[in-house]
Amino acid sequence: MAENATKPAGRRLLRFLPFGILAGILIVGLLLGWQHYFTLDYLAEIRTTIKSFAAEQGIVAVLSYVLAYGIAVAVAFPATWLLTLIGGFIYGWLFGGLMAAVGATIGATVLFWAARTAFGDGLRERAKGTANKMASGFEGNAFSYLLAMRLLPILPFALVNIVPALFKIPTGIYVAATFLGILPGVFIYAYLGQGIEGVLSVAAESGTTVGLGDLVTPEITLGLMGMALLACVAPVYKFIRSRKQPAS
Repeated sequence: MAENATKPAGRRLLRFLPFGILAGILIVGLLLGWQHYFTLDYLAEIRTTIKSFAAEQGIVAVLSYVLAYGIAVAVAFPATWLLTLIGGFIYGWLFGGLMAAVGATIGATVLFWAARTAFGDGLRERAKGTANKMASGFEGNAFSYLLAMRLLPILPFALVNIVPALFKIPTGIYVAATFLGILPGVFIYAYLGQGIEGVLSVAAESGTTVGLGDLVTPEITLGLMGMALLACVAPVYKFIRSRKQPAS
């Protein structure tokens, strides 16, 4: 009996393993100080080295970039926006942006799967009343809501990766909404990266510090928010129509 009782408990603990591995990598990275390499100042120091590596290694450099981006997003490492700048800096806004979107989508999907395996089914089954109605509404308009969440620049990227895992959302919809939703943002950041050579050169020579605020304008932020609101139009219209229809 005791042996049989431990099997379900073991399975419950096992479902937390993927999420635990990702959390472990994040903690180790922070303890080792990897976050210090995710700065524009460090990029200014190594800009010629990474460009030379990309030129010499070709497809190996491309795959390394996508893999590094995917891992950084999967473990929710801070300042992954810098990787998007690097993509544009090395490969230009179009190819660099596409590679960033692929890497980010892969990493986001891994985190989504790990979070859903660990928490999703249990929380969704216990949802009752208003929480259950909200969950059903989200699931019924999953693509539109996910697209809006991706476009809205004020929401943390890691949070948007995890929250959908609490609902019954098909992986295909999650992947499609993630890839399409982050494209405007990654293209903007990759475009900024494409033209950052002069800024980095000045920073490296003068020893001044470069911040993201020196690159991103209020117009860019407002543009992304406008696209997010546009993505919300369809589910809001559907909700209003459902409320106006007489009960049968």
